[in-house]
Amino acid sequence: MRAFRMREWLTDPVLTEVATPEPGPGQVLVRVGGAGVCHSDLHIIREFRPGQLPWSLPFTLGHETAGWVESVGDGVTGLEPGTPVAVYGPWGCGTCNQCLRGVETYCERPHEAPVRQGGAGLGLDGGMADYLLVPHARHVVPLPEGLDPVTAAPLTDAGLTPYHAVRRSWPKLTPTALAVIIGIGGLGHLAVQIVKATTAARVLAVDTRPEALETARRFGADLTAPPGDGVAELVREETEGRGADVVIDCVGSDRTLTLAASVGRVLGDLTIVGLGGGRLPVSFNSLPYEMSVQTTYWGSRSELVEVLSLARRGLLHTEVTRFPLDDVAEAYRRLEEGTLTGRAVVTP
Repeated sequence: MRAFRMREWLTDPVLTEVATPEPGPGQVLVRVGGAGVCHSDLHIIREFRPGQLPWSLPFTLGHETAGWVESVGDGVTGLEPGTPVAVYGPWGCGTCNQCLRGVETYCERPHEAPVRQGGAGLGLDGGMADYLLVPHARHVVPLPEGLDPVTAAPLTDAGLTPYHAVRRSWPKLTPTALAVIIGIGGLGHLAVQIVKATTAARVLAVDTRPEALETARRFGADLTAPPGDGVAELVREETEGRGADVVIDCVGSDRTLTLAASVGRVLGDLTIVGLGGGRLPVSFNSLPYEMSVQTTYWGSRSELVEVLSLARRGLLHTEVTRFPLDDVAEAYRRLEEGTLTGRAVVTP
């Protein structure tokens, strides 16, 4: 089978031929229908030197995957061949408190876990291939009827990550609240929809690109604006001077974090989702009183089920640009250039 693999650090991955895996006891082999192209992959490709991550090379990229069950190993029940499924990407030990809660992103024994890695496409073989071997059936979530694997694939991260961020701030997203979403890309265009689908709050979308702001308006944003001093002024006008109740930064650069802090309100939330490498100085007077600043990483398995349900009901729509597996390098090139709108999905 074909697979897009990291073979050396700080070098471009290569599309190559590898043996098709066979599922062992408790495992599931998924025929890949779609694999999302994510900015975090670019960080893995461009930034890490040997020894900086606890991962062994080579491995196949791709942590957003959906497809169909091809075959299962001994002991797996309820997953018949041909069943459309999404893959929950973070793989932990399966037995610690966090894993038992379905939050394997925060596995408390990652170095003792049977996989001893980060998950699909994160140190272990991921979905940028014709097939993906999933090490345990608990990571495979059947798709709701009518939901296509190509559409579902990016929901496993680009949908799940902002959903987790929005969900934890639900108590503050009241009908009188304003949420500011910074960065209307693969995650941000879904974050706008998640706030609109699950709360009565208004949404201000912020992005440098006119086409991204148009996408945000199409998906329900009440207000849009390019970044700059005018954003803070607009937020004050729209909230009678209080500021935004919730700010979700899907970029995470110095500039966007400064903007995020400037528009938040007392007792508000600022959640950093993007991996832009920015820093936010924190001191007693640098933020509004009791404004919570938090990072977040992916989401839980039960939250993925909720995201897929929203998509099945037509409340979440993924803006997708498709690429065949033979053109996977071009998908990453366009992502790096910033010329994609929404999410690129590789379709073997």
